[in-house]
Amino acid sequence: MLPKRKKETICLLLYCAAAAFFILLFATRSSFLYPCNDWNDANSYFSMGKALFNGRVPYRDIFDQKGMYLYFFYGLAYLVSHTTFAGVFLLELILAVFDLTAIIKILRLYVKKSASLILAPLALAAGFSSQSFYWGGSAEEVCLPFLLWGFYLSLRYFRQDYPDRKMGKGTVFAGGLLAGMVANIKFTSLGLFFAWMMCVAFAFLAKRNLKGALGACGIFLAGMALPFVPWAVYFAINGALYDWYWGYVYINVFAYSNLNSKGPSLSERVYTLSKLLYWVARKNSGYFVFVIPGVLAELLGKGRSLLARFHIIALCFFLFLGIYVGGSELPYYALPLFVFSPLGFAYLGKAAQRLFAWWGQRGIRKEPFGAQSAKTAGGRRALAAGCAASLLASAAFVAATSMNIPFLSEKREDIFLYKFREIVRLKEDPTLLNIGCLDAGLYTVCDIVPTCRWFQTQTINMDLVYEEQESYVREGRTDFVLARDGYPDVIFEKYELAGEEKWSMGEQEFTYYLFEKK
Repeated sequence: MLPKRKKETICLLLYCAAAAFFILLFATRSSFLYPCNDWNDANSYFSMGKALFNGRVPYRDIFDQKGMYLYFFYGLAYLVSHTTFAGVFLLELILAVFDLTAIIKILRLYVKKSASLILAPLALAAGFSSQSFYWGGSAEEVCLPFLLWGFYLSLRYFRQDYPDRKMGKGTVFAGGLLAGMVANIKFTSLGLFFAWMMCVAFAFLAKRNLKGALGACGIFLAGMALPFVPWAVYFAINGALYDWYWGYVYINVFAYSNLNSKGPSLSERVYTLSKLLYWVARKNSGYFVFVIPGVLAELLGKGRSLLARFHIIALCFFLFLGIYVGGSELPYYALPLFVFSPLGFAYLGKAAQRLFAWWGQRGIRKEPFGAQSAKTAGGRRALAAGCAASLLASAAFVAATSMNIPFLSEKREDIFLYKFREIVRLKEDPTLLNIGCLDAGLYTVCDIVPTCRWFQTQTINMDLVYEEQESYVREGRTDFVLARDGYPDVIFEKYELAGEEKWSMGEQEFTYYLFEKK
């Protein structure tokens, strides 16, 4: 007895949830098909979220350099399961539903509803099976729905409204809100929203409306400021506003990147970034084969205004620049560039619609995705069959191409984390220090809340980390110390070796040592 519109919305969300589930089942190592997700970064976020929900103040009491909403979301995942990534899988599932709804919205700007429903899971599978998706649970993955929805709002305006109408205040505010969320997860992806607001301001200025441009910028900044408010209050109450700035802004800009050093010249940096773009596209060809033609079609298509053409290039350029201008490069950094891939799928869908229309005109067969097809029983069956085929094809594509599939054969009892867990769990309320690498996952499988600020060895250019950690070892601050590939000689003053295991991550091999306090 539900209204038709509400029923359609529920069906859409169920469809997106099913698509997200079958894609993530194979794509992420947070899935229950895998023995564990032992990616250091994801475990670090999990430990930070756990600490947040156990009264520790991030940056001041426990350190990692990402944004607060990432830790908050991981903290919610920790509440679902303290010792597994079941909650993280649920988090990824929810985020992927928002990814899919945004992709469908983008596709609907170009193709009919039925085609958008069929193409959306295929688009998500292309991104989630790529190298840039990595092991699952990255900060970039958490940013993705906010980037996709921001891209949709911008694209909709420049395709449907500009230059006849100005962008509404509600849309500008929503864009700022999305930007604020990204700013509090991993701000390197903010380049897209910088270009987003710049182009909206240009749209006002093209009409000689300086007041409107300034007003829109103000509304955007107000929306962007809103996600900061809860954390500003939180850190103010805890007397840690400076720690928030130092840990998230200063460290990322001046310690983690090379922007504060002499570094390469402008020409060298341009050459390096150009070469990097080539390799990023090559390594993530599964979705770049749709990004490149989609962006070119949007740039060169007929009937576009000059600003609309500039808009797509600006979004691409500033998103890429924001991610890589700091000089760091890791495989998962490229995932935000996936947001442009629905453009390629849209033009693929348009070509398919023209082909079906051509067939229909010649009596070869009826067009299955016509405007009225979903209103007939035959049309609904055809759409259901197309959606089912899309789900199966998406899951099969991920299962065939994801870099994570070989890890399905791992057995939990063979993983060093679970061997060390048997030793650690003999101690009541154990404490732990992780040295030599980012969080290896022992905090997670043993349900240990970090008690040291530098609970892991950070990949930042600061002697402070090593000096502090060595002092923890010298003082015997924790019951156990987990070390990778080496340890300070001073460790034997307070600890003795309790376990040693070799472990490989892809082509890399490591040796982990577990020390127990004497």
